[in-house]
Amino acid sequence: MSVNDEFCRALPKVELHAHLNGSISESTMKTLTDMKGIKYDNKPQLMFEKDRNGTLEDAFRMFKMIHEVTDNTDAVYKITFDVIHDFAKDNVKYLELRTTPRSEPSSSMTKTTYVETVLKAINDCASEDLDIIVRLILAIDRRHTLDVALETVQMAVKYREKSNGVIVGIDLSGDPKKGTATDFIPAFKEAQKHGLKLALHLAEIPAPNETLDVLKQVKPDRIGHGTCLQQDIGGNKHIEQFVIDKKIPLEICMTSNITTMTVEGFDNHHFKYWYDIGHPCTICTDDKGVFTTSISEEYKIAARTFELSREELWELSYNSINYIFSNNDTKTLLQSKWKDLKTKIV
Repeated sequence: MSVNDEFCRALPKVELHAHLNGSISESTMKTLTDMKGIKYDNKPQLMFEKDRNGTLEDAFRMFKMIHEVTDNTDAVYKITFDVIHDFAKDNVKYLELRTTPRSEPSSSMTKTTYVETVLKAINDCASEDLDIIVRLILAIDRRHTLDVALETVQMAVKYREKSNGVIVGIDLSGDPKKGTATDFIPAFKEAQKHGLKLALHLAEIPAPNETLDVLKQVKPDRIGHGTCLQQDIGGNKHIEQFVIDKKIPLEICMTSNITTMTVEGFDNHHFKYWYDIGHPCTICTDDKGVFTTSISEEYKIAARTFELSREELWELSYNSINYIFSNNDTKTLLQSKWKDLKTKIV
């Protein structure tokens, strides 16, 4: 049987690259703008119209506007609560959200209250009858200083204990044209010293020297995007071979890459190369709200573009469990759930 919308929605899924503020749905955004007294009558300001391309600069302008709407703990709680429910409705069984701790003097929101609010929403969702496990990754923004990055790592260590392990890792993200990833290597090493995992945005645009330096010094547990790792598209053979030899999983965000034009088209997406050589890959959304997509849609795009069967999509989803940042007990639980569902769906 061919892959269709119904199959992709029914497929149990893992989402490992979802930015909290970029994952806000249109309905949640309308509620937030209403609360702010802003007329939500120009949707493209806060999300891309479906099948319309833009640039990375357009995306980061949207993120800036979204931050203006989510500048208080009530809004932060609502977006976290709603985003988790949105993913659960899309049959995501395991979700790793990522977000940069923020302070907003205008609303007295501090980085501490921000993180505590996100964790409260995660805990409140866990107390409901939702079939989803949620973990949190704290993000380092490339525009910030090393001191700020080290503070984020310290927060992650502190709140990992307070949250009973809900916080699982550190992300490097933000505008890839800003800052230098190697400046944050001491923070990455500090995170690893404390047992935190690393999911780093690398090679989102051509940056071979930076990419290789980071890889050799810290070896991340996953790479976000990895758009320009290969030697023929902005990387080099040393980077490519390092990633292959170390089997570093790639977080694949197809619609995001096409919409921001870091990849020319779905047919040219680097997922095809890595998938064909059997490299660990996981299908992700990046920012499902901003890019007007869902993880079910991303699986459908992969199937349609690269002629993947139901069985192959199933294996993609099932293998993603291997790359999560939770413990082996959680992996075993998810693997059992996938196996129970397989005969009903595939």
